[in-house]
This record gives sequence, structure tokens and C-alpha cells, in this order.
Amino acid sequence: MKRSLLLLPVFLITISAFTQSGIDDVISAMKTGNASGVTKYFDNYVDITMPDKSSNYSKSQGELILKDFFTNNGVRSFEVKHKGNNDTGDYCIGTLQTKNGSYRATVYMRLKGAKQVIQDIRIQQL
Repeated sequence: MKRSLLLLPVFLITISAFTQSGIDDVISAMKTGNASGVTKYFDNYVDITMPDKSSNYSKSQGELILKDFFTNNGVRSFEVKHKGNNDTGDYCIGTLQTKNGSYRATVYMRLKGAKQVIQDIRIQQL
């Protein structure tokens, strides 16, 4: 019994580290404007809100839209303002700096099976 109680914190830390890696990978990709790094976490369908369009897109459509946005706006940096998790998944809110201005970017992820997937991504001009 004592042994299983000692292993519980290790198990919880391991699970926490595993689930955090998805949002951390997305943040790293956002910082460099790496659309492929972000979209590899897209669910089969993802809600995307941009200044000029908003809809639910398939993974491949969403990849084209995000890549187009990053290419046309020239991402300079991404600064995380808030990162957290709740019962359904992880999220982050930050400021995306581009050559064309600043945007508030919000990414919501959820656990699907054993993998974190992006459910919703919003990019709104500040």
C-alpha cells in the first residue's frame, strides 16, 4: 500500500508532463510562425477564427489557412500571456507579433484518446 502511494505523485507528474508537451510544442511553433508545427496538432476538424474569416475547417483546409496567414503577415514572435488547463484540456492566450501588427491569439486543446489536439484557434487583431 505504501509503495503505491509513493508511486502516485510520480504517475501524476508523468501524466502532467505528457499532456503539457502538446501546448508547449504549439507555443514554440507559434513563436517562429511554423504553421506545420501548429497544424500537426489539429483535430480532424478545427474551429478557426481570423480577422477576415471564421468557420469550422477540415485539418487540411485549416493548415492552408494558417500557413497563408503566417506567410502573408510574417510572424516575428509570440508572447504567452496566460497558459493553463481545465478538465477538458489545455489552452494558451498570447500576443502574436507580425510585420503587419499585433494579434491576440488563443489556442484551445483537448485530450482525444492519448493525444492532445487543437479544437479551436483564434487570431484577432489588437
